[in-house]
Amino acid sequence: MLNLNFNKEKSFAIDLGNNNTLLTDRNNVLLSEPSYIVLNRYNNSLKAVGGEAYDMFEKTHENLKAVKPMKGGVIADFHSAEKMLGGLVDKIFPSKLPFRGFDHIISGIPYYATEVERRALRDALEQFNSRKKYLIFEPLAAAMGMGLNIEEPDGKFIVDIGGGITEIVVISLSGIVSFNSIRTAGDTFDEEIQDHFRRNYNLAVGLKTAEQIKIRIGAVREDIENPPAPLTIKGKDLVTGIPITKKIDHKEIFYVIDKSVTRIENTIVQTLETCPPELASDIYYNGIHVTGGNALLRGLKERFEARIQVPVHIDFDAFFSVSKGIARILQKPENYNHVLMA
Repeated sequence: MLNLNFNKEKSFAIDLGNNNTLLTDRNNVLLSEPSYIVLNRYNNSLKAVGGEAYDMFEKTHENLKAVKPMKGGVIADFHSAEKMLGGLVDKIFPSKLPFRGFDHIISGIPYYATEVERRALRDALEQFNSRKKYLIFEPLAAAMGMGLNIEEPDGKFIVDIGGGITEIVVISLSGIVSFNSIRTAGDTFDEEIQDHFRRNYNLAVGLKTAEQIKIRIGAVREDIENPPAPLTIKGKDLVTGIPITKKIDHKEIFYVIDKSVTRIENTIVQTLETCPPELASDIYYNGIHVTGGNALLRGLKERFEARIQVPVHIDFDAFFSVSKGIARILQKPENYNHVLMA
């Protein structure tokens, strides 16, 4: 007899990030691509998604519309986000396959997201034929991805510096005890770098260029070990309109993003102030665990430790912590009903 449900054994996890989306199964990263989409303006059909769309961003003509559907870590444009998710999943599990279906689909979502924003993500997942669909709070998944036991009666302090937001939580007994979020994160750094060149050098650079500057020479301290070599960037002179170049180093970027990093530090301190005393003593012993793509900024560990006087652990695989945590859940979803939301 023909088995019409042979694809039902497949499960996958989604880390729908502000700037990058990851799809994983129980053991491997299946896809990691930028959270961008390009649509045809006249019929809203899909032109490009992921890396191909990112390459087109800020370079499209009037017949094409480049969209970044995520803002602040949540869906800002439902139609585009739905199409983007569908296009990315199609790259791994083509929709032309007969009887395409899935067992479990689990997606991370920020803890601060409203019920309306959670509903938007649930609705976007409805396009996939799956037996069960769940959401999980990203800080919990990130903690699991870092190898922490969230079920213990022991305080775990997580700082997730993503693209759209920074979430700061204290976890104990699989729940979030104290919480703070701030819309200061990777996108803020990119915009500040872009604004810095416009105001100080009359030089226009795109957001993609600003992001590359942050990645290649971004730092949160002047005195860092193994400083990166100065970087030459290209942009447009706002007065003459002529393309020009400018050389910069990590010290200049430190001064550009310093105030934003200070806001994150202040929010960490505020969260510690609201933390119950017994959990605070756990945190003093366990330290602060920092994850998210922007946790990799140079000098972050030393700066946080100097300000907060608590050991700081930077996740060595910070970009994948949420995905790794959900992949762990996919192995035995029935064991994690207490952290999953239908």
